[in-house]
Amino acid sequence: MSASALQVARTGLDAQDTRMRVISNNLANVNTTAFKRDRANFATLTYQDMRVAGQQNTSQNNYATGLNLGTGVQIQGTSRQEEQGTLDTTGNAYDLAIQGDGYFQVLLPTGQFAYTRAGNFSLSSQGEIQTSDGYPIQPAITIPQGSTSVTIGSDGTVSAIPPAGGNAVQVGQITMATFPNAQGLQSIGGNMLQETTASGTAQIGTPGVQGVGTIKQGALETSNVNIVTELVDMIECQRAYEINSKMISSVDDMLKNANQTL
Repeated sequence: MSASALQVARTGLDAQDTRMRVISNNLANVNTTAFKRDRANFATLTYQDMRVAGQQNTSQNNYATGLNLGTGVQIQGTSRQEEQGTLDTTGNAYDLAIQGDGYFQVLLPTGQFAYTRAGNFSLSSQGEIQTSDGYPIQPAITIPQGSTSVTIGSDGTVSAIPPAGGNAVQVGQITMATFPNAQGLQSIGGNMLQETTASGTAQIGTPGVQGVGTIKQGALETSNVNIVTELVDMIECQRAYEINSKMISSVDDMLKNANQTL
């Protein structure tokens, strides 16, 4: 029994170590544009049923309660918290923040689509709107060279005044993707997410229409990490790790006492 208790406490240490890694990643990305904090979810490991409730005790009686021994805990998974981050005004014409649901769709060098809420875009040498890593937004939007006063409306309409002057003309339309289960998107780094079977297929829509969020030009969405919350979680995690460590120490003392006295 003592050896089992050691293993149970070990699973607690492993789980808290993983939770601390999740918290560390949240804190490390506190200044990452549009970063969404993760939360670690726990689940019990398999139970050993020494006696099942309702099992027959005698020919006339059944056990009223069972004897079930847990074998520890594991990290069930991490879930991305999708709360809106605050908007930070930058004044840059190609900085775009999403208010509400949705993701910008970009094209990776592999030919696959990726999705992001980090709207710190810029122009390529050909005038194409792209991410800071050079991934073009989809559908592709090219600003004619020499254009002035580029305006991006809340509905994604991109307008610019031609080099020859005159009134602004529409040069493109930014669309956004939504998913039946956004938490099923897979993080691939670089502020990018990819579609999975769990997320469902991307639904492309116009900003501001049928539940799709709107766009705010000249602003960026900040991370939704709350430092105070993370610090409290870190203290809780540290205490839980400490208690599991003491459990191992206590079981070790029990084994030591048994070896010396028996």
